[in-house]
Amino acid sequence: MGWVLEFREISSSKKMRKSFWAQWDYSKMWFWHGEYRVAVNINDYLDIYCPFYEGPPSHGRMERYILFMVNHEGYTSCQHRMRGFKRWECNRPSGPDGPLRFSEKFQLFTPFSLGFEFRPGHEYYYISSPHPNHVGRACLKLKVYVRPPDGSGYDSPEPFLTDGGPSSRAGSMTLLAALAPLIPGLSFWL
Repeated sequence: MGWVLEFREISSSKKMRKSFWAQWDYSKMWFWHGEYRVAVNINDYLDIYCPFYEGPPSHGRMERYILFMVNHEGYTSCQHRMRGFKRWECNRPSGPDGPLRFSEKFQLFTPFSLGFEFRPGHEYYYISSPHPNHVGRACLKLKVYVRPPDGSGYDSPEPFLTDGGPSSRAGSMTLLAALAPLIPGLSFWL
């Protein structure tokens, strides 16, 4: 097993959409040091395949990971508690259904409550923490850059995350105040 990244083009009616996939496991050292970066466009996909074992290796040798999306500081220090949140869990390394696969669609807006919205010109960071029974293994890292649509330059090393701090609450209250006249009963909550 190893980190494998493959590029595939999938035809759609309007544009070409790119799809990438990666096998998330311990065997490729360049992912330990954060040297791997993928550049995607809005509406591209990234599929993460968890480690999977068809044969019966010993239970303690099966890799299990918890994957997090973190800020730049969490990425460089490999600390998921630094403005990070759990994205996926690779917790079924064997079984009849094959490897677990998680898909990330890089989109501006999402209709799903657990979806994430991405901004062109920003980098997003994924790290994994070994499952509690695999403490001591290297941290695996992936950096994803979302290209601007016009090909313009780099914007910021920080992901566009809302941490729920005072500035985000102030912005939310401003938005609610602006919408209050349009939505009956909303002014009651302000």
